[in-house]
Amino acid sequence: MSYLFIQYPKCSTCQKAKQWLEDHGVSYTARHIVEENPTEQELSQWIARSGLPIKRFFNTSGLKYKALELKDKLPLMSEEEMVALLATDGMLVKRPLLIGEDTILVGFKPQEWESIL
Repeated sequence: MSYLFIQYPKCSTCQKAKQWLEDHGVSYTARHIVEENPTEQELSQWIARSGLPIKRFFNTSGLKYKALELKDKLPLMSEEEMVALLATDGMLVKRPLLIGEDTILVGFKPQEWESIL
């Protein structure tokens, strides 16, 4: 099985995740999150399939998240508005994302990846 690995190449966590994939022989296709930001349709599908709250898909430690003061604004937004916002800028999206047929992993936690993959 091959996965879609959505990353920001300069991100140290993404670099660690990529190395982990290579060390474990996991087949993947890399996608630059800024050059090819996830679409609203992709994000909606991934969020639904993941079973995770939509907030987990936001890069809450990112500069853009803080600049837009999303901590205060997100609770007032509908899920559709949040997905539309995520689709506007890859820097708002938590990374890396690893997308498989039956797997959606958000962020890199080696123990979680080990148990699922």
